[in-house]
Amino acid sequence: MPQKRGDEDILNEGIRSREVMVITDDGEKLGVIPTSQALDMAFTKNLDLVLVAPTAKPPVAKFMDYNKYKYEQQRKQREAKKHQKIVSLKELRLSPKIDTHDFETKLRNGRKFLEKGDKLKISIRFRGREMAYTNQGREVMMDFAKRCEDIADVESKPKQDGRSMFMTLTPKKDK
Repeated sequence: MPQKRGDEDILNEGIRSREVMVITDDGEKLGVIPTSQALDMAFTKNLDLVLVAPTAKPPVAKFMDYNKYKYEQQRKQREAKKHQKIVSLKELRLSPKIDTHDFETKLRNGRKFLEKGDKLKISIRFRGREMAYTNQGREVMMDFAKRCEDIADVESKPKQDGRSMFMTLTPKKDK
């Protein structure tokens, strides 16, 4: 693929070396030719002379329609972007003394996020004297993970960071 100098590909008059190894648009090697002669040949064919390997000795250049090449590259990038899956991170906050109904509601919402393909971060913030209930908070998180194990894997087990505890769940991959 064409090499870049800064942000721009090296082509036509931008090629600084005296001689280049030339490859035609069909892929045929013409050998080592003075750059000025290679440029003349490219312009007679209505093509650009694009440096493909500037570090080679001598540098390798190819005849191609540069605008068409750039367009094809952009089209490939757009196609790749379309097929890319964007995974977002959703967060649910629980408490160490969460009521059963509240827990069920959070669980239902968390399962919805996981089914949509989002990662899920579960966090518990311990306030004041709740720091004495870190084990209870860990149990709440592990219960949440256990109830989601049919659709999610635990990416990171519950970790304590100051007054907060975090755990990450990822949706299971379809096989």
